[in-house]
Amino acid sequence: MAVINRTPDSFFDHGTTYELGAALAAAGRAVADGADILDIGGVRAGPGEYVSTAEEIRRVAGLVVAVRAQHPDVVISVDTWRAEVGRAVARAGADLLNDAWGGADPALARVAASYRLGLVCSHAGGLAPRTRPHRPAYADVVAEVRGYVTAEAERAVAAGVRPDGIVIDPAHDFGKNTWQSLQLTRRTGDLVATGWPVLVAVSNKDFVGETLDLPVQERAEGTLAVLAVCAWEGARLFRVHDVPAARDGLAAVAALRASEEVAALRSGGAGAAAAAGTRGSGGTRGSGGTRGSGGTRGSGRPRR
Repeated sequence: MAVINRTPDSFFDHGTTYELGAALAAAGRAVADGADILDIGGVRAGPGEYVSTAEEIRRVAGLVVAVRAQHPDVVISVDTWRAEVGRAVARAGADLLNDAWGGADPALARVAASYRLGLVCSHAGGLAPRTRPHRPAYADVVAEVRGYVTAEAERAVAAGVRPDGIVIDPAHDFGKNTWQSLQLTRRTGDLVATGWPVLVAVSNKDFVGETLDLPVQERAEGTLAVLAVCAWEGARLFRVHDVPAARDGLAAVAALRASEEVAALRSGGAGAAAAAGTRGSGGTRGSGGTRGSGGTRGSGRPRR
């Protein structure tokens, strides 16, 4: 899942893809580099200048139309918490609504149901959109996140969202400190065990930077390490800024897991049954009802 920002103040690219032409070109590069999903956003996640619903729609709906025209087979996701925006992008041709703010607008699930779109159900610790946590505390952050996202997924199903269109996201850094985000990374398998496909959006985030004491532009290696751990634990979708690097890293993890499973099967015994199990499959509910696989078909592409 490649990040395409139509924002003038995004934390990573600082507005380089804000203009429609630049955003469309970035989408084309991401598809060429092997992205299965394009995640289009029109509002900076963190605090900043207020963006009205109408302005958010202006930023993202036209881009969805243009991307759909140029890349008819790519999965188009839109990063929004607003039901009105969801309705507009559904009409424009989106496939998936990526709600990073934990159901702040409950009507968004009804929009996904009405238009047969996929929905990302995330955990933001009860924060209002675009706010930062102040000393977040959980008795067990993984248990809290697991309970919340599964409840959101079940609520979405009750609202009419098709089960094979639902993805869960622990939302690293959203309502969490660095230690909590690291804990969620280590225990990604606990979320995978719910049976819902797991999305991780960790690319260049603050918890990576704080762990390594690095600024945002120097977090590439740390990002790949986190992606690898999450993939090993069974995550299915990966929201990233650097598609070629992520694909190479995930392909390596896939090869290593396959080697481990083949070796275990050859040796026989109880270990073989465990290695041949389904922890890495993300369950059987589907991959988010999207056109792409989100898998590791191999990059073999020049780095950009």
